[in-house]
Amino acid sequence: MTNASTSLFLTLLLSLPASARSALSRDVERHATKVDPKVVEWRRDIHQHPELSHQETRTAQKVADHLRSLGIEVRTGVGGTGVVGILRGGRTGPVVALRADMDALPVTEQVDLPFKSTVRAQYNGQEVGVMHACGHDTHVAMLMGAAEVLASMRATLPGTVKFIFQPAEEASGTGPGGAVAMLRDGAFENPTPSAIFGVHVIGGHPAGHVVYRPGGFMASSDGLTIIVRGRQTHGALPWAGVDPIVVASQIVLGLQTVVSRQVDLTASPAIITVGSITGGVRGNIIPDAVTMKGTIRTFDQAMRQQIHERVRRLAEGIAQSAGATAEVEISTGNGVTYNDPSLVERMRPTVERIAGQKMSPGTQSTTSEDFSAFQARVPGVFLFIGATPEGKDLEEAPANHSPRFFVDERTLPVGVRLLSHLAVDYLSGPQGKGSAAP
Repeated sequence: MTNASTSLFLTLLLSLPASARSALSRDVERHATKVDPKVVEWRRDIHQHPELSHQETRTAQKVADHLRSLGIEVRTGVGGTGVVGILRGGRTGPVVALRADMDALPVTEQVDLPFKSTVRAQYNGQEVGVMHACGHDTHVAMLMGAAEVLASMRATLPGTVKFIFQPAEEASGTGPGGAVAMLRDGAFENPTPSAIFGVHVIGGHPAGHVVYRPGGFMASSDGLTIIVRGRQTHGALPWAGVDPIVVASQIVLGLQTVVSRQVDLTASPAIITVGSITGGVRGNIIPDAVTMKGTIRTFDQAMRQQIHERVRRLAEGIAQSAGATAEVEISTGNGVTYNDPSLVERMRPTVERIAGQKMSPGTQSTTSEDFSAFQARVPGVFLFIGATPEGKDLEEAPANHSPRFFVDERTLPVGVRLLSHLAVDYLSGPQGKGSAAP
C-alpha cells in the first residue's frame, strides 16, 4: 500500500466527529495499516499459484496456517477444501460471518505481471491455463488481513467472528457450489452467525469504489438442458425422418418470447440464453437428436417458477408440433444474491466512513453468486469494490473472467477495512431484525 493510500484512509477516518471515532474503529485502522503490506504479498503469492474449483489445497493450507498463527480456532476440509476460522472476542456479543471465495478459473493469463500465473491443469479432459480471472485471490488476501486485524483486537472485540474461506464458487454455475457444500458440513454451526458480509472486486469501476444495492443485487442462475429427439435420415430426404435441428432452432427463437411476451418485465428483469447446441456429425445426415444447454437468470422467485414452467411448455409444444419430442431439464443453481434492506441501511454509515465519496448504489447484475446460499440462511450484505486503475477507460476495462482481467492493488486496503469495520460495527451495534433472503 502506498503512503498516499494510507493517508487517504486515515484522513477519511479522522475527518469524522470525535463522537463517531470509537476506540474500536481507531484500533481497526491502526492494525489495518500494519497489515496492508502483508495483504499485497499474500495476494501476489495466491495469484501466482491459482487452483481450480474443488482443488484449492495450497490456498486452504496457507489460510489455515495463517489463522492458526493468530490463535484462531480452525476447521479444515469443510465442504471439501473450505476453511472456517472462529475468533471469540473478549467481550460477550453476537456472531458475525465474513466470507471469501478461493478458486480460480480455467483461463490462460494474458496480463504481464511479475507474479503472472503460468499454472496448467486438467479441466474437462483438457489441459488449460489457470488464472484468478475473477479476483478471488484478492478476496482471500483481504479476509486474511481482516482476520489479523480483528485477532489483534481480540480482548476488546464484543462478540465472535467466523471467517468463511470458501472453495468452488465458480463451480456453482455448473454444479454443486462450495457455499452449499460448506453449509452442509456445518459451516454455520457452533456458533451460528446472525449476519454475513462479503465483498467482490469488479472490473469497469474505479479502484476502491464501493458499489452496493439493497434487495436483489445479483441474479439467480439455473442451468437449462433441452434434448430434442427426432428421427435420423439422409440430408437429401428430410421428409423421411424428423429433423431435430430445425426443431431446436424453432425452440431457441421461441424461448425469447418467454421473456419478451409471457412474463411481466416491468416487475423484474430476466434472461434466457442458449449457449451450446450440439447434434450431428456430417452435413448430409439429419441426426436423431440435438442437445441444447443454456442458462436462466431472474431476480424474483415467483417469476423464476413461471419461466421454468413456460420453458417446459414451449419446448415440448414446439417439438410435438413437428413430430419430435423435447426433454427439458432445469437444474436449480444459485439463488438471488439478496442484500437484506434493513441490514444495508444499518451498515451504510460504516461503508460511507470507509469509502467516502467513492461509493454509489449499483444496478442489478445478471451474473450470479453462491454467496446467496449463505444469505438464504441469515441476513447478509454483498458489496462490489472497483478494481480498474485510475485513468483507464472504464468501458474498455477487461471484465471479470477475461484473460486480461487486472486488479489495481489499491483495492486491497479498501477490502480489508470494509470487512474489519463491518464486523466490528455489527458486533458493537444494536442487533436488528433483518431477514434471510426470501
